[in-house]
Amino acid sequence: MNPTSVIDPKASIGKGTIIGNACYIGSNVIIGENNRIASHVVIDGHTTIGDNNTIDDHTVLGTAPQDNKTTSDKVGLYIGNNNTIGSRVFITAGTEHGGMMTRIGDHNQMRSGVHIGHDVQLGSHCLMAEDAALGGHVIAGDYVSFGSDTAVHQFVEIGSYACLTEGAALTQDLPPYCTAEGNRAKITRLHQEVLEKHFSAEAQRSIQKAYTGLFSERSPKENAQNALEKETAEMLQPFYRFIVDSKRGVPFKRKTNVN
Repeated sequence: MNPTSVIDPKASIGKGTIIGNACYIGSNVIIGENNRIASHVVIDGHTTIGDNNTIDDHTVLGTAPQDNKTTSDKVGLYIGNNNTIGSRVFITAGTEHGGMMTRIGDHNQMRSGVHIGHDVQLGSHCLMAEDAALGGHVIAGDYVSFGSDTAVHQFVEIGSYACLTEGAALTQDLPPYCTAEGNRAKITRLHQEVLEKHFSAEAQRSIQKAYTGLFSERSPKENAQNALEKETAEMLQPFYRFIVDSKRGVPFKRKTNVN
């Protein structure tokens, strides 16, 4: 441990974890094995961090949520394994009315300046580019890409394999497989790059056909409800279900949905 850092003796630090200069580690923090923590990092509150994470300088993790209604000191932050967290990243704890816990999965990459608000539930294998920001209570699935300077409104849900392009501001729910862009963000196409990486050619054709059917003629919710009653394909069920269950609606403009 670095002698210039302040590490509460009650904190739990796993084998092989390296902590840099001028860090602060609070009493209720649990850090797993083989993590690399750079200088001037603050980790506080009821924060649990798994194994093999890299945390860059001037990052703040697990501090009190920016929410005036929370009074509990038991709220916390959970971060999984094999995440890369850049410099000046800010991730707060959860709130009493939001499940008590902000959760980050595994194998995520958060570049410099990223902000993740209270009660966010971020899946695994996600990429958050520079200065991307998630408001409180956002839920995002796996393999989601956030371009630089993107902003996501509180209580928004984002499906797995979706993408927000650079500078997009999202205020509605973004279904799986879809790309949204602009301010306010609208769905413009499928997230083709990630589909090619993770799905067979046949599956991609099925997703493309479903996408075309959803964003033409009637409303996407009506189309999704009709399709859900007939569809059995495993990769399409969550696509339709997401739209049917969306509380904020999906942001599409029919004339721009051309792949």
